[in-house]
Amino acid sequence: MVRRVSAILVIGIGHSFRTDDGIGPKLAELVAARHLADVTAITHHGEGTGLMELWSGADRVILIDATISGAAPGTIRQWDANNPLPAGLFPTGSHLFGVAEGIELARRLGRLPPSLTIIGIEAADLARGEALSPAVEAALPQALQTVLDLISG
Repeated sequence: MVRRVSAILVIGIGHSFRTDDGIGPKLAELVAARHLADVTAITHHGEGTGLMELWSGADRVILIDATISGAAPGTIRQWDANNPLPAGLFPTGSHLFGVAEGIELARRLGRLPPSLTIIGIEAADLARGEALSPAVEAALPQALQTVLDLISG
């Protein structure tokens, strides 16, 4: 059974107690606080199979996560899930089956939402702690605007 959710689902991936890994939940919180019509913003730990259940029934999904590629901390990148994602960019924590792997499995099973956009913000630090690093904190306004532009577009 397919459950009906908001037309747009924003999923902030990460853990608020792992410094920059908290960027996804922080952005989802900022979007939720705006109370936008037809938009639901939630957080998730990033385990791949759980993501498929979350986005079931959504028309558009915007997934936000920290990345670890060696780019400058705070760098914001965007991908369309119509193309494979590089698995090594997204932290998997204790789950070896993370965002990129979950998206690829959903693709093979025909369970991708009609529109899935991934926003990645390059992390500087994934150690224990609640504060974002200065570079990621500085990228927060631009990252939020990127998500809001996707919602309105």
